[in-house]
Amino acid sequence: MKLKLHHINLATENVERMDSFYRDVLGLDGEKDGLPVLEKKQGYAGDVSFVTDGSIQMHLAQKDVLAGFNSGQMVNPVSRGHIAYRTDDLSGFKRHLEERGIPYADWGNQAVAGWHQISFYDPDGNVIEVHQVDE
Repeated sequence: MKLKLHHINLATENVERMDSFYRDVLGLDGEKDGLPVLEKKQGYAGDVSFVTDGSIQMHLAQKDVLAGFNSGQMVNPVSRGHIAYRTDDLSGFKRHLEERGIPYADWGNQAVAGWHQISFYDPDGNVIEVHQVDE
């Protein structure tokens, strides 16, 4: 079970302003490769911009404090943002969390087509996503 940092998601009221900031001030590029296909009819329909430093993606997502409620999930990854890791064994990672008594929300492919996602909280309430790309 391997985890690799995949992206950092920042929630914002103004996606265009954040996109301009990260491109103009930090010199990040627009990401074009490996972008998720958002499932906008299943609880979250916000705008998202994708930028990168060439290694790690940033997902600049429209804040939606009701996305978890609208999706029937206990963890909302777009109310305050999240950090996301990609794994090659999501089933094994879920067992790892269960063995430690850590509850998680299993979003499946509800938010992103082709990515099976789970979300959970760290001890300070920060949201962590772990996903596996469907084969």
